Amino acid sequence: MSDTAKKIIGGNRRAIAKAITLIESSRADHQTEAQELLSELLPHTGNTIRIGLTGVPGVGKSTFIEAFGTMLTKEDIRVAVLAVDPSSQVSGGSILGDKTRMEQLARDERAFIRPTPSKGTLGGTARYTREAMMVLEAAGFDVIIVETVGVGQSEVAVADMVDMFLLLLSPGGGDELQGIKRGIMELADLVIINKADGDFLNAAEIAMSDVKNALHLMKAKSPDWSADAMKISALNKTGLDEVWKKINQFIDIMKKNGTFEKRRGQQIVSAIWSELNELIRERIKKGKTEEIIALEKAVKNKEITPLAAARELLNSIFEAK
Repeated sequence: MSDTAKKIIGGNRRAIAKAITLIESSRADHQTEAQELLSELLPHTGNTIRIGLTGVPGVGKSTFIEAFGTMLTKEDIRVAVLAVDPSSQVSGGSILGDKTRMEQLARDERAFIRPTPSKGTLGGTARYTREAMMVLEAAGFDVIIVETVGVGQSEVAVADMVDMFLLLLSPGGGDELQGIKRGIMELADLVIINKADGDFLNAAEIAMSDVKNALHLMKAKSPDWSADAMKISALNKTGLDEVWKKINQFIDIMKKNGTFEKRRGQQIVSAIWSELNELIRERIKKGKTEEIIALEKAVKNKEITPLAAARELLNSIFEAK
């Protein structure tokens, strides 16, 4: 076993950070090195509770994670946070400011916060986040929280790599609830109404009732668990212990009925196809031929549809083989 792998398994924070940076690199030699490292770490993964968290901007995701994570670390539970940041489609850069919004948790020795760039693609989100989780699991973290950029398509990718998916909403969220896609609601295993304090307490009760009614219309993902809603105040740190109890209850039920292992197995298989899709895209773009350029021009000139162009390109690739 390499020295780096040993340091990660031993919980060395510097080694963990360097490994994730290596995973995120687009350099071919770094990718080779990263895969070799992950192969060494693989036997030490799988013993962590993986939680996905989403919600519209301003709902208090970072406040919730800091309060919830701090509560767990006080119980000697090691917590890692992967905050997926949106990458600019123009420059490729990202803000990566989550550590500044979770100052207390960022200073906690039992916690590790890592903003990860989405690279502007769903696949980027899934690939780098999934492999970063493997590093953190091997490092012995008990809980990994993946915070997404908001409510959108990337949530589907994140939900496909965690054990439990949480949706955070605000009080008085009638309009907000209407704006959230049904698909996101169907992904949620637990809906949390945040900011249930002060003048918003009554609104939180109404929002929770509305959400419960909406959840009744959703198809349950398991015969032993129906998604529920609860209210909390991350600011006042109330209701957080109930959230943790709900999470543990969910995990226990899923493990007892076999859904937990089945779900993880499906996620691993899904990851193969996700990776294959990204690798094919990368390979084709790197080896851009005159034929591809001609097809792109034809699509721009409305001479051929994108689907027809894609099929033609796919056929030419397989014929070349």
